[in-house]
Amino acid sequence: MSFAQRERQAMVASMTAAGPDAPTLCGVWTVRDLAAHLVVRERRPDAAPGIMLKPFAGYLDRVQAETARKPFPELLELVRTGPPWWSPLKPVDAVANLSEMFVHHEDVRRAASIWEPRELSAADEDRLWAVLRKMAGMAYRKSPVTLALETPEGKRAVVTSRPGGIVTLTGLPSELLLHAFGRDQARISTAGDPDQVQQVLALDRSV
Repeated sequence: MSFAQRERQAMVASMTAAGPDAPTLCGVWTVRDLAAHLVVRERRPDAAPGIMLKPFAGYLDRVQAETARKPFPELLELVRTGPPWWSPLKPVDAVANLSEMFVHHEDVRRAASIWEPRELSAADEDRLWAVLRKMAGMAYRKSPVTLALETPEGKRAVVTSRPGGIVTLTGLPSELLLHAFGRDQARISTAGDPDQVQQVLALDRSV
């Protein structure tokens, strides 16, 4: 079972425990709304483009709202079973859904009033580091200073190069990835000029 598939199963278990009306880190979305988003992304190719393309967003919203009205157990079963055989995501599930499943699982977990990071294996952290290296430049593209990401084990990636200073974010790859995806509920430490650090932390990190 791939990391993405393991995260999918664990996320469904967390969604079940939280319940359909529990909050998530995805704005105003509840767990039910997040589940509907995942179902539409994988099973409604007619509506999924609205996730990235604003002209199609209205249609996406209508389809997602309709999907969210399904019985909660049915929604979770659709999430659990993943993309159907005809979905373009099926052949690339292990790659395309790795960050999607991990981040959204944490969106459910860390919306609770009390949470702690999970301990992932070194191999899983390495996989998340590889994902982070690929997408961090886009996430932090608006950084006004040079930005470096570091892990406690000494891995380092400079993701933006700017004159006038450097800010370093340090944490496990899993925590850095969550921060790069715009989640402030991430356990990281910072180094650099305090004003520049605050500028980086306040960035719009939407990808």
